[in-house]
Amino acid sequence: MAQEVTQVLLNAQSADGVVRKLAEDSLKQFQEQNLAGFLISLSHELANSEKPPDSRKLAGLILKNSLDAKEAARKQELVGRWVSLDPTVKTQIKSALSQTLSSVVPDARHTSAQVIAKIAAIELPQGEWPELVGSLLANMGGPQVEQPAHLKQATLETLGYVCEEVSAEILAQEQVNAILTAVVQGMNASETSNDVRLAATNALYNALDFAQTNFENDMERDYIMRVVCEATLSTDSRVRQAAFECLVSIGSTYYEKLAPYMQDIFAITSKAVKEDEEPVALQAVEFWSSICDEEIEIQEEDFTGDSEVPYFQFIKQALPALVPMLLETLTKQDEDQDQEEGAWNLAMAGGTCLGLVARAVGDDVVPLVMPYVQENVSKPDWRCREAATYAFGSILEGPSLAKLAPLVNVALNFMLSAMTDENTHVKDTTAWTLGRIFEFLHGPNVQFPVITQENLPLILAVLLESIKDTPNVAEKVCGAIYFLAQGYEESTGALSPLSPFFQNIVQALLATTDREDAGDSRLRTSAYETLNEVVRISTQDTAAIVIQLVPVIMQKLNHTLEMTVLSSDDREKQSELQALLCGVLQASSKLIMLMTSDGCC
Repeated sequence: MAQEVTQVLLNAQSADGVVRKLAEDSLKQFQEQNLAGFLISLSHELANSEKPPDSRKLAGLILKNSLDAKEAARKQELVGRWVSLDPTVKTQIKSALSQTLSSVVPDARHTSAQVIAKIAAIELPQGEWPELVGSLLANMGGPQVEQPAHLKQATLETLGYVCEEVSAEILAQEQVNAILTAVVQGMNASETSNDVRLAATNALYNALDFAQTNFENDMERDYIMRVVCEATLSTDSRVRQAAFECLVSIGSTYYEKLAPYMQDIFAITSKAVKEDEEPVALQAVEFWSSICDEEIEIQEEDFTGDSEVPYFQFIKQALPALVPMLLETLTKQDEDQDQEEGAWNLAMAGGTCLGLVARAVGDDVVPLVMPYVQENVSKPDWRCREAATYAFGSILEGPSLAKLAPLVNVALNFMLSAMTDENTHVKDTTAWTLGRIFEFLHGPNVQFPVITQENLPLILAVLLESIKDTPNVAEKVCGAIYFLAQGYEESTGALSPLSPFFQNIVQALLATTDREDAGDSRLRTSAYETLNEVVRISTQDTAAIVIQLVPVIMQKLNHTLEMTVLSSDDREKQSELQALLCGVLQASSKLIMLMTSDGCC
């Protein structure tokens, strides 16, 4: 079998199902009958430069999957099998893998780097393979020895994977120092190969958790930060992106060490956001989001007395320049961003960061954002209108209600009229913003409520009309109705301000769940979640409507039992729909039981 392994690996990738199945069975039989021989054959296949690239790639993949698995019990079984192998067998495999790092075939080097790291994750914690780090560092060469760029690239990639796989306490500080030295040298602007610089930058990202001691040393920290900042200016966009990813991680991991570098970091992030390619600019914005996250957490811990990290107020200090930079990103929308689930672009990243800035600094953000909103919200260009609405919606959490309520009271009617805007993006963001208004400025404990008995009819008339719009807009409208209903949860007595509109709301939500296009997005799910909430907060005077709703929901639940289920996706959709319907039934039954016990039904 060992002699035939190349052909079997090729056959296992055949388009012919019969040939493929026979090959897969042969590989499984070989593995079960002679695990040591199987793994050695795979490692030699991967290392042999005369073998076809496809067989080498699959050999490496099978080898990797023989060492690790996502499921914990299976992973433990694979680790046990490796540990029980004869030491000479393991040495042969590791030698072949180390040899493969010098291959001119990128896939072979990449796979070998991954497998070496998987073995390291098993052996280093046990005190085995002590020579690994030293042998890898030897591949980097030295003053008298210049190694090929592809070997240095593969070695740095391996070091990065090893740091990703093993815990920081496993490596001795001398080893960490040596790894960081090699990595930072590989990142240096003097390195002529961009592939080496990229591998080094990615390796640093994985090694940052190991660098606690190094970041405590001013000179070493300065050097690392200088090299990272220089890498953000590389001519290769891949290196720039990876360098900003390192800055994001540094911002989260070493926040308390950042003060001396923040001025330079603002300069390079600002330049990237304004001028660089989107993947790079996204990471530059993400740096500021990570700083916001840290400062929000510090403030929350300060409130409870648990914070051990000093609060430098980096966001507050950067505010006059940071907010304009973020506002500038908001008009860089994608035409189809509302239709793509999971879409992410510079405008969305900028708005998300602006929302975090508002949470971090509170009232101070408002006077910096509102002139932009007022200037752009009525412009002919839809991008400006959408951006202004997004900016306004983004700052509704964080500032005080006293600061926001007067602005929202002025803006609310305008927002409601914007739900008839000619552009779908504007309507989508307007509906989202209305949802945010209802979430943060509406409820029994809100000192300055923006929803009154006078404007509630208009609000609901607009929402119940807009729920008929395109799926993405209708989904946001459902969210707005959800928070509108939630704000009346603690209505006193048997009546709720929402009661006169209850039947219309329920009918509109049921009609939404029946839309032919409701399954194209999260619309059906959102409509049922909102229906659940509307029923949950309903009061005694709407009990009769809730009773009439129960058989409708039961019928819909019965229909789910007749759904055609041909795949795991179908099964998941069926289960989700059943759970949503059961949620509505549960909310209904609680209300009915409560009314019955009070003698109201």
